[in-house]
Amino acid sequence: MDAQSQNRVQDYWNDFFKDTDLQIINFDKIDITLPPPEEEPFRQYYFIAKARQYVKRKSEELSRPLFYNSQTFGCQMNARDSEKLRGILNAIGYVEQDTEDGADFVFYNTCTVRENANNKVYGRLGYLQGYKKKNPHMIIALCGCMMQEKKAVEKIRKSYRFVDLIFGTHNIFKFAELIVQTLEERQMIVDIWEDTQQIVEQLPNDRKYPFKSGVNIMFGCNNFCSYCIVPYVRGRERSREPEEIIREIQEFVADGVIEVMLLGQNVNSYGRNLEKPMTFAKLLEEIEKIDGLERIRFMTSHPKDLSDELIEVMGRSKKICKHLHLPLQSGSSRLLKIMNRHYTKEHYLELVDKIRAAVPDIALTTDIIVGFPGETEEDFEETMDVIRRVRFDSAFTFIYSKRTGTPAAAMDHQVPEDVIKRRFDRLLHEVQSIATEKSELLTGQTQDVLVEEINHQDGSLVTGRLSNNSIVHLPGDKSLIGKIVKVRLDTCKGFYYYGSRIA
Repeated sequence: MDAQSQNRVQDYWNDFFKDTDLQIINFDKIDITLPPPEEEPFRQYYFIAKARQYVKRKSEELSRPLFYNSQTFGCQMNARDSEKLRGILNAIGYVEQDTEDGADFVFYNTCTVRENANNKVYGRLGYLQGYKKKNPHMIIALCGCMMQEKKAVEKIRKSYRFVDLIFGTHNIFKFAELIVQTLEERQMIVDIWEDTQQIVEQLPNDRKYPFKSGVNIMFGCNNFCSYCIVPYVRGRERSREPEEIIREIQEFVADGVIEVMLLGQNVNSYGRNLEKPMTFAKLLEEIEKIDGLERIRFMTSHPKDLSDELIEVMGRSKKICKHLHLPLQSGSSRLLKIMNRHYTKEHYLELVDKIRAAVPDIALTTDIIVGFPGETEEDFEETMDVIRRVRFDSAFTFIYSKRTGTPAAAMDHQVPEDVIKRRFDRLLHEVQSIATEKSELLTGQTQDVLVEEINHQDGSLVTGRLSNNSIVHLPGDKSLIGKIVKVRLDTCKGFYYYGSRIA
């Protein structure tokens, strides 16, 4: 375009969005005969509008709506990404359905923390091929962490040629643009970014729950633990501006949200790369000021970055939930150094003492790996010692498995499977015994419960969560969903409670 045409296009977009509420956009009024703008998120609004026209025409041709199905694998970061992708599909005009069969658009948001996560996706793709034969215009899209692995993408290109669109973790904001490209070029589109510093705000999203939501405060990871693939597929740390985080939460609260989960691979290092650095503790203090917000959760915290300032904020907060997930991984200082965790057993135990002094009723949960390369019986006993001394409320326990692309996968002294299995069983028994004992201490107490859903096994019950993240079932109906109610914890069943509502 010449300079005069560029100015005309820019003037159009400036006029269109000057008085437009970005939360309520009439995409049908966007002039898609003009070239797309360069500025985000306006560029994606243009492509949403353009994709809407394609979907509308196809829907008229078929005399029915076009349906989509989404499948999310992995962590809460992926779940939050999928909410954004679903929001874009909704804006384009697709209608969500529960199964892949009969869908016109399917996307898998993939995980790659363990290699069996990749194998699960390959297995599902086999089923999708059959569905696509019945519905040739079906679009199949793959995104997420697995797509950041070159070998995985090469395998899909070679063995699963019926896949239409592949993109990764860094450019999910381009979803509408990539859909238009897929519809227009009618060939496999692969758009993988190695890394990015770009964060695009104010795109549509579709929350799973009207009363609670995840909120990304940062993306990526700088830690490079020797067993972990995440920094290689999520990129380096980049924090969102605090004003954008506050704005998003305020809009959620205005829409009925009373609980937020602040998300990051390591929330404790939030704000370090901002032009005006801000600590995570300061961010929490600002979020706590939002009227109407009742509960604040966050994950994941890395022990090496958990500051005294954060512990103090948690101790005096009225809204931060009484739950902290603090991954241990191993109780052996020797192994922690090989894992590149940057803390020792003693440092971890000191943190626990500080946290419990500030928040006596806090629930502590953790992650533990059994069978890391070179783990001796003495190393394992160090882990068991931490479990007994900390007395975790629950723990996610994992048997170490090689993850191609990480330093640990190439390490010598891999632990025999039978040894790992025996250790894992011992650890699991200890964790579960302690967790059961701790849960029983709350029996008979009255606690606040955020009711989340109708119980899946008994329709006369509803299910919710305590501040400490424990699950509670109680009599009730859908009118209680999204409300915080007082509940007497009548019976402990180990990892959940049956309770009675207190008027």
